[in-house]
Amino acid sequence: MSHKAGFVSIVGKPNAGKSTLMNSLVGEKMSIVTPKAQTTRHRILGIVNEEDYQIVFSDTPGVIKPAYSLQESMMNFVQGSLVDADIILFVTDINEKYDETDVIEKLQKTDSPVVVLINKIDKSNEADVKAKIDSWQRTLNPTAIFAISALLGHNIQAVFQFVLEHLPIHPPYYEKDELTDKSERFFVSEMVREKIFKLYEKEIPYSTEVIVTSFKEEEQLVRISAEIIVERDSQKNIIIGKGGTMIKKVGTYARQDIETFLQKKVFLELFVKVISDWRSKKNYLKSFGYEQ
Repeated sequence: MSHKAGFVSIVGKPNAGKSTLMNSLVGEKMSIVTPKAQTTRHRILGIVNEEDYQIVFSDTPGVIKPAYSLQESMMNFVQGSLVDADIILFVTDINEKYDETDVIEKLQKTDSPVVVLINKIDKSNEADVKAKIDSWQRTLNPTAIFAISALLGHNIQAVFQFVLEHLPIHPPYYEKDELTDKSERFFVSEMVREKIFKLYEKEIPYSTEVIVTSFKEEEQLVRISAEIIVERDSQKNIIIGKGGTMIKKVGTYARQDIETFLQKKVFLELFVKVISDWRSKKNYLKSFGYEQ
């Protein structure tokens, strides 16, 4: 029996629901999900393996006009995912408030089949959904259009089935027991970063990066040290909070998720370090994994 394998890139504007869709399609929590836009910074692969197929889903940062070097790197991840995609899933919010011209331009330049996924239909009505389908048919003339709710799982199985039917015949790209191309350290840092996005307001989450500096596995325990990088001393004070209350909260919530993820008890130490303007410094971006 022929084996199918291929790369499926999930693209769209910030906060369209790409990460929720990725997690739903893969059946694992691969990408962090928060109500804030631009949460995803890397290209994260989620690999679905069965005996006769391998689907490599790719969650990408939301498409924006880059304002500094970090965002340029994020957009390079998007571009890279479009280049090697066998199928592109373009996720758009039914109540989209962003101008999607930049995404449309990228999609019009690709030869890969484009599938439009109109997301969050649970927050809409039948007439609006039909109008959106007609509108996207005229604008992009895609290979297919699905109205979905990634959060509630509505129509996700139909999308998965479409992907499976349109995958090329190819041997697997990754070992069959691999779920992702990212390390445990990466997911630990993402879990800490997710808590920062959920617990802090305004610019703070966007000015932070989390680096795992030590990861030691013992028989009954994993000892992890991580640095929360910020750009200014004032941000450091906010991250720590009065009497260390806020950073303790981040550590407690993150540790619970990390223990579930690693299936082991975890000792987590968090430190805060100031690197001024790190988002615009190529050497730091490279060391943090943003520059290839």
